[in-house]
Amino acid sequence: MKKTLFSLLGSLAVVAGVVSCTTKDQNTIPPVATFGVVHASPDAGNVDVYVGGSLAAQNFAYGSDTGYFAVTPGIYTLQVAPTGTTNFVINTNVTFSPATTYSVFAIDSLSAIKAAVVTDSFTTPSTDSVRVRFFHFSPDAPAVDVAIAGGSTLFSNRTFNDQSTNTSYQSFATLAAGTYNLEVRAAGTSTIVLPVPITLEGGKVYTLYAKGFLTGTGTQALGVGTVVHNQSIQ
Repeated sequence: MKKTLFSLLGSLAVVAGVVSCTTKDQNTIPPVATFGVVHASPDAGNVDVYVGGSLAAQNFAYGSDTGYFAVTPGIYTLQVAPTGTTNFVINTNVTFSPATTYSVFAIDSLSAIKAAVVTDSFTTPSTDSVRVRFFHFSPDAPAVDVAIAGGSTLFSNRTFNDQSTNTSYQSFATLAAGTYNLEVRAAGTSTIVLPVPITLEGGKVYTLYAKGFLTGTGTQALGVGTVVHNQSIQ
């Protein structure tokens, strides 16, 4: 599912209860933090998401994202529960630093569901280029390479949630804009696990992520999710 994740400042959704960003002299606006949530837990069903005790997303479906929220920097409780309940399957603290943008992914199977917090630090590319990164969020899939069919390998030997221990994987690489036939392959082989035809539009920033189960069917089948980051400062 391909969705635009956010428009930064100007059309930000603001979490209820967040205080004004204006300082005492009413002239200086201190840096805020921004974050969005992506539902990548294949068998968790629809969920409600709370941040700092406030409802950030209701009836939030697998493969969806919330859009971005602006908050005062600090430590917040992140809670995720099946829709209409307070049976929290995720109940953890997250830290949002000033002038920093984050994506918070709900990942893994329901029995092991957790939050994967990544920093969205990127430069908007020129209109003939894109910025792209890849995360491996398929719990039962082996290590994979992501390559252009008949061309170069873009991401090598990526394992489940590996960006949590190697933060360099949170960075974005630059590619020429265009239509690609990508292949998710078993790492180090030519065995194609999943073909991924995709159009990457110039001037945009993308996160691609492996989702679903290798052995899954229907909506839980192995696939690639796409988040499009469009930055617009007004």
